[in-house]
Amino acid sequence: MDITGTYRISARREVVWAALNDPETLARCIPGCKELDAKSPEEMAAKVALKIGPVSATFAGTVRFEDIVAPAGYTLVGQGNGGLAGFAKGRAVVRLTDEGTDTILTYDAKADLAGKIASLGSRLIQSTTRKLADQFFAKFAETLGIASAVSDQSETADAADQEAHST
Repeated sequence: MDITGTYRISARREVVWAALNDPETLARCIPGCKELDAKSPEEMAAKVALKIGPVSATFAGTVRFEDIVAPAGYTLVGQGNGGLAGFAKGRAVVRLTDEGTDTILTYDAKADLAGKIASLGSRLIQSTTRKLADQFFAKFAETLGIASAVSDQSETADAADQEAHST
C-alpha cells in the first residue's frame, strides 16, 4: 500500500525539523503512543496502541532514520509487531521545504501488512491512516504553538489490492 500526504505548517523549517527529531514532542503527538525511546540519534523504539476497524492491538517496534539531510528531510524505516493482530513494516520519505514563513511537509510512504490487520481491506486501512495522520499533525501544530497544520493528503493502494477490492 502506498500513502502520500502534504501538510502546510505555520512554522519555520528549522523549528519543524527540530520537533520531528524530538522524542518527547513525537510521543505527545503520535496517536495511541504509550512509549517512545531514543535508542540512538538514528533509531527509536515505540509502543503504540491502535484500533483499526474491529482490530485493536499494541504494536511494539522500531523506527530508523536514514538518508538524513538536515533540515530538508529523511527516510523513516520502521517495523512493528502487534501480536495476533499482525505485523507492519514500511518506509516513508519525508521532505521539508520553505514557502515564505511556512514549511511544506510532504511524505511518500509504502507499507506492508500481514496478519489480521492485512485482512481488513485497503479502504479501511487508508481511511484510518488518513485519520491518524491528521490527528498527528493537528497535535504537532498545537505542540508548536500554532493553530493547525493544513492537509492536502491523498493515498493510493497497490494495483493488486485495488483489483482485489473491485470485484
